[in-house]
Amino acid sequence: MTHDTSASAAPFDTVVRGGLLFDGTGADGVVRDLGIRGGRVVAITDPRVEPLDVTGCPEVIEAAGRWVMPGMVDIHTHYDIEVLDGPGLAESVRHGITTVLLGSCSLSTVHVDPVDAGDLFGRVEAIPRMAAIGAVERHRDWDDAESYVAALERRPLGPNLGALIGHSDIRTAVMGLDRATREDVVPTAAEQARMERLLTEALDAGFVGMSSQQLLFDKLDGERCRSRTLPSTYAKPREMRRLGTILRRRGRVMQAGPDVKNPFTIVQHAFRSVGLGKRRPQLRTSLLSAADLKALPVIHIMGPLANLVNRLGGDFRWQHLPVPFEVYADGIDLVIFEEFGSGAAALHLSEEIARNDLLRDEAYRRRFRKDYDQKWGPRVWHRDFFDAEIVACPDASVVGKSFGEVGRMRGGVHPVDAFLDLVLEHGTAIRWRTTISNHRPEILKKMAAHPGIQMGFSDAGAHLRNMAFYNFGLRLLRHVHTSELAGRPFLSVGQAIHRLTGELADWYGVDAGHLRVGDRADVLVVDPARLDDSLDGYHEAPVAQYGGLSRMVNRNDATVTAVLVSGRTVVRDGAPTEVLGRERTGAFLRAGVTTPPVAAPAQTVQAAQELRDEVSAG
Repeated sequence: MTHDTSASAAPFDTVVRGGLLFDGTGADGVVRDLGIRGGRVVAITDPRVEPLDVTGCPEVIEAAGRWVMPGMVDIHTHYDIEVLDGPGLAESVRHGITTVLLGSCSLSTVHVDPVDAGDLFGRVEAIPRMAAIGAVERHRDWDDAESYVAALERRPLGPNLGALIGHSDIRTAVMGLDRATREDVVPTAAEQARMERLLTEALDAGFVGMSSQQLLFDKLDGERCRSRTLPSTYAKPREMRRLGTILRRRGRVMQAGPDVKNPFTIVQHAFRSVGLGKRRPQLRTSLLSAADLKALPVIHIMGPLANLVNRLGGDFRWQHLPVPFEVYADGIDLVIFEEFGSGAAALHLSEEIARNDLLRDEAYRRRFRKDYDQKWGPRVWHRDFFDAEIVACPDASVVGKSFGEVGRMRGGVHPVDAFLDLVLEHGTAIRWRTTISNHRPEILKKMAAHPGIQMGFSDAGAHLRNMAFYNFGLRLLRHVHTSELAGRPFLSVGQAIHRLTGELADWYGVDAGHLRVGDRADVLVVDPARLDDSLDGYHEAPVAQYGGLSRMVNRNDATVTAVLVSGRTVVRDGAPTEVLGRERTGAFLRAGVTTPPVAAPAQTVQAAQELRDEVSAG
């Protein structure tokens, strides 16, 4: 039995009673009562021996038969725009995420101006460009990393936030977007020094590290530099080495995305993690991403490469989405087409008339067919229109069929021509889906259990019409639970929870992911009996801050009994409470710093005391 004895006689604010408690360390669960006061866990007891006294407690969560665990950590999101107008981040919080990291893939909004932010985020992350510009214009009241953190903390944050500073953000701010995206331009000595200074300032402000990106099919939006790759892709080895040296010396993280068409960049990033004693400390490196690609079904170097690098003295991890990577598209608007020339040419044209003229052109179609038929070499998309199901279309006769099948129906038309014909006929009204990777459960099990692979890569807040992995953690827990029930475990439940909570928080150096006496009370209560097919359902919901755009979401309300952040209940029975997004519950988690709970507003404290008095009175 463990208690904070400093005020043991005072009533609890909340008691979570009789659940199977997992503390985030990987240990097996034990049945316990959990007492919360002032935003912290202050008591954990065995209810069969010492049940907690709920006298005067305004909220008791009955958790018998439930799993009680630390809130989960999402290490890869693109909420940098959404957090400005929708700081509750309900789509993640309602699935048990209580800590998210901003600033992935070299993108953040710390230094760039509103238009540059729109050009950086719009096409790469499929976030409406004008909405991104408007959000930064309305809310920007910061001018450096420290004031950016302060600006976030003035908002009614739902979850806790950590952050990476984006390499493309600082490169654009220092060099200007045009010069930052020219192959023949290298930063001057003064510009290099300023980038290093901005990185250092971000680390001083508590950022966990820097994200960079070398993937060449991430393209800019807007008109000024349209279809150039992200600024960080133009960085030469000297620039990367100097920024990496700062991260090494500070013990912070480099998140990197290699160029998948150039496997050497994968090896380069991996071995850059290796340290050589005090003169060259190891570079903590998180690489995108470990996946079981349909396009490359026999390539599984991720685990062995991580093992080798870490044995040589590195601190290297892959990021991995532990669920099938299923994507949806409206017409041709999908990032996978950026990876080959004919697809990128179509997405370069933002006006429908010009794009349609291109799609009709026979010379263009020959190029597309040639690209499509190129099945060898490193790539992400499997390039198989027989593995692409139409789910909605004004022509009901094609719904449920693949583009390849439609081609056969239409007299043996090439799958590419069938696809382009349907896009010309119906535009974005034709909606389809395919699974790119992570389609084999046995391979997913191996990746989920590998110590060199981290659970994450949800892309939450981005690709709003294309994917929804907000509940990836719950889906991993289902995979673990069903395998255990079938007698074929690959992780224990405690180990899986550790992989989603304490392991991630500890590696990134943020105060989260644990549930012990004295810890901030970021808590998730899950009903394991409802880790079921509801986790896979297709749902959409409008995003108010993006003009009502309908985005893909997850809805499995019966699975999540409760979510608490700083001891306050922000989700009940899968639905946000009135607190989420209206009152601040989340904190900015500075790297290496213990972060106290966010204090409840005075009126909330007074209301809770009045409720305690009523409960005590009978």
